Amino acid sequence: MCKRIAKTIGLVFFLVCGLSGGARAQTVFPDHAIRVVLPYPAGGIVDIITRIVADKLAANWGQPVVVEPKPGANGNLAWAQVAQAAPDGYTWTFVSPALFANPRMQSNIPYSEKDFVPVGGVVWTPWVLVVPPSVPASTVKEFVDYVHANPGKLNWANGGSGSTPHLNTEIFFNATKLDMVEVPYRGQPPAILDLLADRVQFMVASPSLVLQYIQTGKMKPLAVVGKARLPALPDVPTMAEAGYPETNVVSWYGFCVPRATRPAVVDKIVAGFNAALQDAGVRAALEKQMAEVMEPMTSAQLQALVTSDTEKYAAIIKAANIRIQE
Repeated sequence: MCKRIAKTIGLVFFLVCGLSGGARAQTVFPDHAIRVVLPYPAGGIVDIITRIVADKLAANWGQPVVVEPKPGANGNLAWAQVAQAAPDGYTWTFVSPALFANPRMQSNIPYSEKDFVPVGGVVWTPWVLVVPPSVPASTVKEFVDYVHANPGKLNWANGGSGSTPHLNTEIFFNATKLDMVEVPYRGQPPAILDLLADRVQFMVASPSLVLQYIQTGKMKPLAVVGKARLPALPDVPTMAEAGYPETNVVSWYGFCVPRATRPAVVDKIVAGFNAALQDAGVRAALEKQMAEVMEPMTSAQLQALVTSDTEKYAAIIKAANIRIQE
C-alpha cells in the first residue's frame, strides 16, 4: 500500500512538473534567434532603421535578431515568404505602404495584409515635394497654378511604380487635378539627378536624399508630407499647413509576423518594440534618418492603423488606376 501511494505521488509530481514545464516553454519568448526578412536591399533606409531597432531588441532580450534582406518583385518575395512562415514569432517582416498596395496593383500576389499581424510601429516617414529653381513657384499653391496654366508641358519623376513617393504623388495629383508627364525611374537617385538637370520639374523625395541640394539652392522645397515640419527644414510647411490636408497622408514603417502567431507572443514583441523606442540612443539614431519616432501603440492600435492605411491606398490606386507590370 505504501509503495502504491508513493508511486501515485511520484506520478502526480511528474505530471505537474511536466505540465508546468510545458507552460513555461510556451510563454518564454524569445529563446533563440529571430529572423527579420526585409523586402528591400541592404544599405537603404529600411535596412538602417531595422538594424537600429533590431540591435536594441537583441540587447534587451539576450537573443540575436538577424536581419536578412530579400529584395525583389517590389517586396513580394519577402512578404510571400513570411506569410507562409511558421507562426511562432521568430520570423518577422517589414511594414511599408507597398504591403497594402501591391495586392491591389498586381494580380496573382500570394499574400495580402490579412496574412500578417503588426507587432511594432517604428517611425513616421516624411517626404518632401521638390522642384528645380527654373519652376516659378515657391509654394504648393503657386505650383498648382503654374501646372494648371501649362497642362501636359511639365514632367514629373516617378522613382518607382507603387513606391510610397509614387502613391503620395498620385494622392496629390488626384486632389489638385494636375496634368503632368510621368517619367519612370528605377529608384530615387537617378530621378534626383534628372531633377537637378531640369529634365523633370517635380518629384516627391526622401528628405535625407535631397536635403543637401535644398540647402545649396539647387532644389526648392514646396512642402513636407509629414506629421510636423522637419527640424532640418523649419520654414517648409506640411501639406496640411500649405492648404492641402487631404494629401498629407503620412506613411509609416514597422514590422509584422504571420497572422496565426499566438496573442501572447504578439504582445511580447509589441512590448519589446515599445521599450526599445523609449531608449534615447535609439530615438536619436532614428531621428538622424529624418524620421519621426512613433509613440508606443498596442497591437489593436497598430491593426487599426493598418486597416485605415489599406483603405486609403486602395482608394487612390483605384482612382488613379495604378497597375504594375508583372
